[in-house]
Amino acid sequence: MVGVVAGGAVSSIKALWETRIRRIQEEQKEEEEQRKRMARGGATGRLSVGVWEDRAALARLKQKLQTEDGRLILRIEQEEWKSLPGCLVQLSQVQEWQIHRTGLQRIPHFISSFQNLLVLDLSRNGVSEIPKQIGKLTRLRELLLSYNRVQFVPEELSCCESLERLELAMNRDLNQLPDQLRNLQKLQHLDLSMNDFTCVPDCVVGLPALEWLDMGGNRLQHLPEDIHRMEKLHTLWLQRNQLEKLPDNISRMASLDTLVLSSNRLRDIPPLMEDMSNLRFVNFRDNPLTLDVTLPCRNTKTEDDEDEDDREMFGREFMQMYIQEARKRAYAVLNVHCVNQPNDNSSD
Repeated sequence: MVGVVAGGAVSSIKALWETRIRRIQEEQKEEEEQRKRMARGGATGRLSVGVWEDRAALARLKQKLQTEDGRLILRIEQEEWKSLPGCLVQLSQVQEWQIHRTGLQRIPHFISSFQNLLVLDLSRNGVSEIPKQIGKLTRLRELLLSYNRVQFVPEELSCCESLERLELAMNRDLNQLPDQLRNLQKLQHLDLSMNDFTCVPDCVVGLPALEWLDMGGNRLQHLPEDIHRMEKLHTLWLQRNQLEKLPDNISRMASLDTLVLSSNRLRDIPPLMEDMSNLRFVNFRDNPLTLDVTLPCRNTKTEDDEDEDDREMFGREFMQMYIQEARKRAYAVLNVHCVNQPNDNSSD
């Protein structure tokens, strides 16, 4: 009888523990399933939030679209857009970006999706890099990145075969360009002012269609001897550099009509520049020139007088007078030298 009672007690305890273990396992299973449901719900929630954020950003971007002269333009001014959302690719039909003073830090890699883009103007932002994908924009005519933080220009930019205007002014640390840029056959306008160049890149001299070049405010110490290769160049800005002399071949630049050389270290003016009849405007102001030349005052004016630019104190007329004065002094020194030479035929 005692054994039967003991056996029943053990069976009851065993049944009780089995019930508890089964309940714990069921609770753990339910908790695991709940966690999975919450995880799935969280991911779906995050996905939903992302979708709504993209929709909101796209709607905001659509408000920035304008049409001018039949061209679709994305214009953003003085709003914070440190990066551009991927949903922007849905507006790939845009032909021109005008994004200024937004704090934009980089050009998105999906820029290559904008095959219709003609003008990319991102001036006055914080862009530090030009992506290699820029080379996919074969229809791009203008790339304007002045007043940014660009330090490096990728060789892929040379694939933008339609590029006519490139502005990289005031990027401060920019001091070189890839040699492949000479392949930009249509580039006419190049602004490299206020950077850190110490010489004119050879690829710039080799640009066949270049008409306008600004390299003022750099650290140029000399100009290339073959500068006359720039056959179509009509405007050259070189103010605020460290130039000490000009190459004689500058006189062979047949198309040059505007040459700004103020605030350099020039000591003289090449005599051959006197014959540059094409040169309409030139400025030698604030250079330590050897000779002190002052233009004579004009008491009367006639209809045949030259433009006021020619009368500018350190302009074209000044240049011609300087060269003439330098020639006179050179002749005078030569004559004095000849007079002082001993006569070899004289007798003792």
